[in-house]
Parts: sequence; C-alpha cells; structure tokens
Amino acid sequence: MDAADIPIRVGAPGDWDAIWNLLGQLFHSPPSDEARALEGAVFEPARSLIAEDAGALVGHVAAYTRNLTVPGAVVPAAHISGVGVAPTHRRRGLLTRMMHRQLRDIAAGEEPIAVLWASETKIYPRFGYGPASQRLRLDISTREVRLPDTRPDGRLRQVDPVEAIPVFSKLYDDLRADRVGWSTRDDAWWKFTLADVESQRGGATQLYGVVHETPEGPDGYATWRTKDDWNNLGPNCQVQIRELVAANPEAYLALWRFLLTIDLTRSASMHLAALDEPLQYLVDEPRRLGATLADGLWIRIVDLPRALTARRYPAPLDVVLEVTDPLLPANSGRWRLTADTTGNATCTPTADPADLSCTVLELGTVYLGAVSLAALQAAGTVHELTPGAVRRATAAFRWHRMPQPTDLF
Repeated sequence: MDAADIPIRVGAPGDWDAIWNLLGQLFHSPPSDEARALEGAVFEPARSLIAEDAGALVGHVAAYTRNLTVPGAVVPAAHISGVGVAPTHRRRGLLTRMMHRQLRDIAAGEEPIAVLWASETKIYPRFGYGPASQRLRLDISTREVRLPDTRPDGRLRQVDPVEAIPVFSKLYDDLRADRVGWSTRDDAWWKFTLADVESQRGGATQLYGVVHETPEGPDGYATWRTKDDWNNLGPNCQVQIRELVAANPEAYLALWRFLLTIDLTRSASMHLAALDEPLQYLVDEPRRLGATLADGLWIRIVDLPRALTARRYPAPLDVVLEVTDPLLPANSGRWRLTADTTGNATCTPTADPADLSCTVLELGTVYLGAVSLAALQAAGTVHELTPGAVRRATAAFRWHRMPQPTDLF
C-alpha cells in the first residue's frame, strides 16, 4: 500500500500491546511486562494516532494531557511521546502525515503549546518545534569536591519512594508553580516517574528515597540508585541521582551533602540539572562536577495568541511580530504583543508595520525564557525591522531562572 493511502485512526484501549511492541522495537527497549503495565497506566487512547497497513500497526504518535510551568504561569500543554514508524515504512511521508494531523487536533482543543523530548533533534524543527531549554549532565568526582561546612537544622529520613508519594507530591506541587519546565503529576504519573523496573536499571540497585525534615515538616527530597563497582584500588561505586527537590537552600545543601558522601562511592551523576544549578556555586571545585550540555524540552506554539498571553513577562513590552507558520496558518500574520508592568500580556492581530519577523519555531525556542531573541537574531533566524526591537523584546522574554525539565515522557 502506498504510504499516502495508509489509514490513520485514533487509538483504542486494546491497541496498547501492539503500540508497546512497536515502540520497544524502535527504541531498542528490553521486554518487560512490568514496564508495559506502568506505561499503559498513563496511556491515553483517545490522544493516540495509529497508522495501520494490512492490519499491522506501522506508525504511532501520542499526546499526554498535562500542564507545564512556563514563565509566571502554568498552562495546558500537550506532552508528545511515542513517536515512531516501523522500519519497513520509513522515508515514505507517514510520520509527516501523523505529526501534521496531531498538530491540527491539538489546535482544535484547549492546549496552546505542545512539548516533547527529541530522540533525534533534526526531526522536530520540520514541525515547528524549537529547542526551548537545555540541561546539564553532571558526572561528579565526589572525592574532589567539597561543600560548605555549615550544618543546617533538620534531619534526613530514608523512605520507600512509592510509599512516600504523598510527601513527595506535596513538596513538588508546592514548588511547581515557580519551576519552569515542571509538569503536573497525578498518581499514575507519580508511579511512572518512580518506576523501578529491574530490566531498566542498567545493573544499578533499586530506587531509594530520602526526605529532609525540620520541625515545621518536610522541605526537600531526593531519589537515587547506586551502582556497584570495585577496582584494584578498592571501592569505586556510583550514585545515580534521579531527582532532587528542595524548598530552601538549607534542604538543598543537606540533600547534596548526603548524596555526595555515601560510603564506598566515588562518583555521582545527575542528568537533569538546570543550566543555573545552584550546586555549581556551592562546591569548591566546580570543574569536578563534570558538567556537559544537553538539549532539554522542545516547544511548539500551537495557538499563538493564547500561548503568548498565557506566560508572564518581566519587562514592559510593545512589539509587532510578523510570524510565519505553514502548518497552522492561523498563527501566521502580524501580531501586536504588549505586556504591562505587572507582566500581563495581550496579543492581537494588527495591520501595523512589523518590528520583528520570525517563524513559529523561533517563538517556541524563546518561550520558556532560556534562549534570547538576540541570540536568534545573531543566528539569522529572527529579523529586526525596527531598530532596538530585539533588545526590548529580549528583556521581556527572558526569565529569572533557567528551566529545569524533571520528567522524561
């Protein structure tokens, strides 16, 4: 069957096993009934698109219904995942058809943006997704770094992560509104986040949890694994940090001190750190944090006026944007974006001359406040039509803290 004739339909609950088998093949995942059940618990059939050829599932894209923290606000965001085409059906336009249909479906709903992690970063710019955040991968030589000697009040209590979900979720939700890049987690997503599937541990231990407590109650937690290793010099074990959440500097310091001083370990890794991770300014030898740069969340503006008015702006703004969006033409045209001294914004169509021109991809790139319009101007993808417009808009789009995506989905 020609790829243009392969039907694409909305998923059904009974499709999950076939979807799991396809994605397992595409992403080279080991088979696991436990992992199949955990991911099936967050599967939303009505938001899944399936391509079938002669009864066989050959393509899939999905969206999860969650909210995302953006600068100054929490907005509905389609969390895109499970994107793939069977090896027998690649390079035939099937992925393009599914992604285009998914964008149209999202645009018809209530979510002004879509967000994803890119398996291969060259794929998603074709569909208007911009690289909106980066992250640090820390591979720390724990014997080479020292933290301040101050000993804040509080104590540490080891917990079973799943049993501690009520404690974790309260802390997470209390902080989430101010943490750009954090996604909402209901009970199913908490269980998915804390999944402890043995086949996916890579030889490491089970997942552990620790809570930092004060007389006023818990104010931080961390989850981690350890991986056993010995060499001719003795113990060389590694701490693999999954997540660290702290409500204040005291809890942050106490949790890091604990994780970097576990007996018999010589290194620690954390691969979802923020670009402005405070640890960099606490240790005495930051080079030994082994920080390397990786991409984070990719953002697609789906409903331009709703997306730009949903977030907040740290500086007043009055700018006319000329935007091109070939996939969702309703976003194309000239838009007057204004923000007042409180950060509240309006975005309306206008016939006034444009101050800046770009595609929808560039607006997605700057949406989380991590990438500057000035950098995109220097790259030649944002064009200044009124002198000084880039400088003014750059100040308004930036945010006071870098995004820190915490969820892989």
